[in-house]
Amino acid sequence: MRTAGQSLPVSLLRAARPKQWMKNVLVAAAPGAAGVLGQRRVLEHTALAFVAFCLVASGTYLLNDVRDIESDRRHPTKQRRPIAAGDVPEGLAIVVGIIAIAAGLAVGVAVNWKFSVVLGVYMAITVAYTVWLKHVTVVDIAAVASGYVIRAVAGGVAVPVPISEWFLIVAAAGSLFMVAGKRHGEHLDLGDERAEIRPSLGDYPLSYLRYIWMISSAVAIMGYCLWAFEQAAQRTGFPWYQLSIVPFVLALLRYALLLEGGHGSAPEDLVLGDRTLQVLGVIWVGVFAGGVYLGR
Repeated sequence: MRTAGQSLPVSLLRAARPKQWMKNVLVAAAPGAAGVLGQRRVLEHTALAFVAFCLVASGTYLLNDVRDIESDRRHPTKQRRPIAAGDVPEGLAIVVGIIAIAAGLAVGVAVNWKFSVVLGVYMAITVAYTVWLKHVTVVDIAAVASGYVIRAVAGGVAVPVPISEWFLIVAAAGSLFMVAGKRHGEHLDLGDERAEIRPSLGDYPLSYLRYIWMISSAVAIMGYCLWAFEQAAQRTGFPWYQLSIVPFVLALLRYALLLEGGHGSAPEDLVLGDRTLQVLGVIWVGVFAGGVYLGR
C-alpha cells in the first residue's frame, strides 16, 4: 500500500535514489584536475556524462531493489524504500529501470564510444554485484569501490584528458576507504541480524573493516601528498598544491571520526549532514582550483 499523501511519480523518483546522484559528480574530477572544465565543449561532455551515469545508476537501483525486496523488508531502514514498502509496483520498477538504463547508454554513445564502453563496464559490474558479487566477501567491497573509480575514469575518457597514476591511486584508495566505512556502519546498524539480511556482512569483524579503512586512508593521503608535491615542483609562486593537503587530510580524518561513531552506512547522508565536512570540502576545492587555474 502506498505511503499516505505520496503520489506514484514521487515514490518512483525516491526509488531512483536521487541522493546517490551526487556520486556522479566524480565525472568532473579528471577534467577539473586537468584545468579544462571551463571550456564549453568539455563542460557539455562532462554534463552528458553526469546525466548518463545518473540514468544508468538509477535504473540498476530499481532492478536491484526488486531483486532484494524480501531482504530489504527485513532491514530496519531499507524497508522504507518505495519498492520494499509497496509504494512502487515491482513490474513498473522493472520497466522504468530498463528504460533508464537504455536511455543512459544512449546518452553515453552521444558522448563518445570510449565513454560508452566505460559506462557499459560500470553497468556490468553493478549487475554482477546485484546477482552474485554482493555475496562474496572482500570482492563485494572491491566491486562497490570500483563504481567510484569508474566514474572518475569515465570523466577523463568523456573529455578526453590524460589520467595520471596518482589520480587512480587516490581515487581507488579513497573509494575503498568509503566503502569499508559503509560496511562498518551497516555492521553496527544490523547487529546480530546482519548475517540473515546480508550473509557476506556476517563474515566481517569490525576490526577487519577498520583495518581496511586505516590502510586505504593512509594510501590515499600518501598518494595525494606525493602528487601535490610533484605538481608544485613544476610551478612557481603561491604553494596552492601544498596547502591543499591540509583540508584534504583533515576531511579524511573527520570522515574517519564519523565512521568510528557508526555513521558511515549511507555516505551521501553523512556528507550532506555534517557541516564541518562540507566546509573542509569547499576549502579543499577552492585551494585545489587555485593551484589548477592560478598556479600556472
